[in-house]
Amino acid sequence: MARGILFLVSAPSGAGKTSLVNALLEAASTAGTSLCVSISHTTRDKRPGESNGENYHFVSVDEFRQMEADNAFLEHAEVFGNLYGTSKAWVEQRLIDGWDVILEIDWQGASQVQGLMPAAVSIFILPPSLESLRERLTKRAQDDADVIEKRMAAAVNEISHFDQADYIVINDVFETALEDLQAVIRSARLSKTHQKDVNGELLRKLVQG
Repeated sequence: MARGILFLVSAPSGAGKTSLVNALLEAASTAGTSLCVSISHTTRDKRPGESNGENYHFVSVDEFRQMEADNAFLEHAEVFGNLYGTSKAWVEQRLIDGWDVILEIDWQGASQVQGLMPAAVSIFILPPSLESLRERLTKRAQDDADVIEKRMAAAVNEISHFDQADYIVINDVFETALEDLQAVIRSARLSKTHQKDVNGELLRKLVQG
């Protein structure tokens, strides 16, 4: 079985990353494609509608620190006072089983993962403007004004690292951004490196004549 591809999807808060990834997964499920998203561990509180083990693995600070001490994370970071981490064993097993795995991750985490797994494909999702980003954060009605200002400041910093990504998707029109994401996934699957893994025997026969 061919090894899966690891995709690192980064974006400033409010850029629509989660909505796009969810739509991408739904389309992949309908098409019968082996694509999944990694479920991170976090110490932050659950938001309305979130479920443990589905959106995140919600753990205590002590539990998180123990996993950190056990070197159980592929990457981990502190964001807005909360801890986030990706299980190294879970991701590796999924890739071995032939699944393409998406990590929804900030630029710092993406840098950590790329250092360990340079074959990972990185994608940066950007808003069409800072004004639209502020509007989305406000309409989300999950944070007060002070938190929104902090998120906007963090967004500018996050956006400044876009050039570390392999691909950039502008989320202006949602359907177009989704099509762009699907194109990146398809492009990675058609790369020479991946095709040699998937169709190695066919390529050898074609070369041998």
